[in-house]
Amino acid sequence: MKQNTIDIKSTIELGEGQFIEFKETPDKSLQREMVAFANASGGIIYIGITDSGIVKGIETTNKLKSQIQDTARNCDPPILISINQIESVLAIEVIEGSNKPYSCSAGFFMRMGANSQKMTRNEILTLAIKTGKIRYDEQICTDFEWKDFDDEKFEYYLKLARISNNMSREEILRNLRVLTNDGMTNAGVLYFAKQPYKYIISSKIRCIHFNDDKRVDILDKKEVDRGIIGNIEYAITYLKELVPVRFEIKDLKRDEFPEYPIEAYREAIVNAVIHFDYFMGDTIAVEKLKNSIIINNKGELLFPESEFGKKSEARNRLLVDLLARTDFMEKAGTGIKRVTNACIKNGNEINFEFSDSFWVTMKSKVTDKVTDKVTDKVTDNQQKIILAIKENNKVTTSILSDIIGISQRKIKVNISKLKELGYIKRIGPAKGGHWEVTMNTNNTNEDRP
Repeated sequence: MKQNTIDIKSTIELGEGQFIEFKETPDKSLQREMVAFANASGGIIYIGITDSGIVKGIETTNKLKSQIQDTARNCDPPILISINQIESVLAIEVIEGSNKPYSCSAGFFMRMGANSQKMTRNEILTLAIKTGKIRYDEQICTDFEWKDFDDEKFEYYLKLARISNNMSREEILRNLRVLTNDGMTNAGVLYFAKQPYKYIISSKIRCIHFNDDKRVDILDKKEVDRGIIGNIEYAITYLKELVPVRFEIKDLKRDEFPEYPIEAYREAIVNAVIHFDYFMGDTIAVEKLKNSIIINNKGELLFPESEFGKKSEARNRLLVDLLARTDFMEKAGTGIKRVTNACIKNGNEINFEFSDSFWVTMKSKVTDKVTDKVTDKVTDNQQKIILAIKENNKVTTSILSDIIGISQRKIKVNISKLKELGYIKRIGPAKGGHWEVTMNTNNTNEDRP
């Protein structure tokens, strides 16, 4: 870190913030500030500058530097810092910690804007989970009793995972890492207990059928506690029985056209079960509304929203590992892409929402909704192109080809037709621009190709 007088002047002009803290002297709160920066994105503490930005300076000695280093080392775990002298000011650079959460004798702190705030229990827990320090599925269920182990579930899992039963039950469970010397893990309970709810209050899955779109008129409600595999299978079957299917018979062959693609809601249910935050003490919800399917599970994203769909990070690594041995999921982390592509191919809108929960909403086929102004001149593939553009206005012909299942040449032909009809137009150049759905038959193709 290289600093000079000009840097100090510009820093003072900026004032205290997310990455800058002023301290007149290295008082008792110094360790708290170090912890706060280490738990956030790092920052610099300037010793010798008042809160109002006046440079008072400080006499720097090797003893003082050694005391500051000791202060950082006495954090739990120790914090990495570097100390630099800038004329009469001492700059302490705190590196973002790779071993969060950090604490000091006063507790856990987090840098938020220009303040270092003490963290609540839930905030500490969330940070620990995000950094992989605490994983619910890997913790030991200390009160589990072997009389509650379900051998039928165990045998069924071995069959799904294609694991030969030529070892003892204990050996297999240990190899699967659900059994340790300390006892059965929560993952083992969620998979193999007769009644997981007896030990884990968030083990159930709730399936609801509404007669409307406002969640008021309930036609049916089921809450089941069949373990990870059983819950997934039940929820998939529940929706499958409610999703209307149109049949066409051609040349003695029957083709099925469901209102929602089973591969989409199947994948969304699997995603909800394995990424659910079992610390929350809630249940996963699978809802069939009049014109949509909504699947909701508690649990914040473990990475920035901008990386959603590009990155996959498991909240429950052991649950994922066990399920990845079956045909229910893959380790590649492509679930979101498969859900999206399946919906687009089937003509459904798909929306993802994030808060302290993760919401997946699939809407009824959009032929009569999204493209209600589209005339008979527009083909099914062209309607799917319109939907794909609405989902991602920077979608490329290559991606459209993969989604819809036709060649890039045919994609370009269909795009030209849609532009000619005035349903879409290009904003900006071919590279760096984006598409816009206009739904206006009076428009002409004055945009760039």
